[in-house]
Amino acid sequence: MPSRDFKRTDRVGAELRRELGLLVHAAVRDHALPSVSVSDVEVTRDMDWATVWITALQADQAPVALKALKELAGEFRRSLARGMRLRRVPELRFKYDDSVDKGERIDQLLRADEPTAADGADED
Repeated sequence: MPSRDFKRTDRVGAELRRELGLLVHAAVRDHALPSVSVSDVEVTRDMDWATVWITALQADQAPVALKALKELAGEFRRSLARGMRLRRVPELRFKYDDSVDKGERIDQLLRADEPTAADGADED
């Protein structure tokens, strides 16, 4: 019997990420929220909880958007239950994914430390 390279939780997480991406996009537009997007969804093995990781276009606006998404979690869950073929839709927990912010900060630090072309020409 061939082994599976992926778990059911991974497949459900990917489907939730697609569906929640659309729902969050609509919520941002309808409720005039700061611009956010779904970066990942992690589902627990028992399928009771799904952690929804979001990123914000403006990091300082993230707490406002995160609070609003947490309030809309029940509405999102009902929409998912109607649209997906799952026996039980997991409870949604929204968390902020700061990996993009950290990557930008590292990039800024590296760019600030780069020698310019004029600096390298003086060393000859």
